[in-house]
Amino acid sequence: MNGHLLPLRLAAAALLVAAPSPLLAVPATGNSDAGVVLLRPLTLLKKDDLDFGGLLPSATAGTATLDPITGAVTTTGGVIAAPGATSPALFIGAGTRRAPVIIRVPKDPFLVTRSGGTETMIVSNLTLDGNSTRQIDANEAFEFKVGGRLSVGANQAGGDYVGSFEVTVVYP
Repeated sequence: MNGHLLPLRLAAAALLVAAPSPLLAVPATGNSDAGVVLLRPLTLLKKDDLDFGGLLPSATAGTATLDPITGAVTTTGGVIAAPGATSPALFIGAGTRRAPVIIRVPKDPFLVTRSGGTETMIVSNLTLDGNSTRQIDANEAFEFKVGGRLSVGANQAGGDYVGSFEVTVVYP
C-alpha cells in the first residue's frame, strides 16, 4: 500500500515546484483615438400659425380636424367648415447638415380663448406631417407642419380664438 502512496506524493510535490511564481506588476499601455462632432446650435422659427379657418357652430357640439399635410379641415357633429383659408402650423429650422433631429409636439390638450371674452375651446391630438425623427438636409435646413383637432362646444360663442402651444426640436 505504501508503494501506491509514494508516487502520489511525488506528483504533488512536482506540481508545487512547477507552479508559476507570483506575477510582477508591470504597467500596460494602450492607445485610443479621440473624436468629437460639434453640432451647430438648432434654431427654430414659426412661419405660419395653426389656423382652422372659419367654422360655423350649432346647437350640437362637434370637432374640426386640420390635416397637417393637406391643410384640409374635416368636421363632425354640428360644426360646419366655412369657405376660406386654413393652414397647419409651419415651422422652419436650421442645424448641422445631415444631423438627425427629433420633433416633439405636446400630447396634452391646450385651450384657445375668445379674444375679448372668457369662452374657450380645446385643441388636442396635435400631429406632424410625417415622422418625428427627421434628418436636416444638405442646406442645413428642415421644416415641418403641425395639425390638430379643435373641440367646438354647442352654441359656441362667435369670435376669434387664440392660444399657443410649444414644439421642441432636439438632436438625439
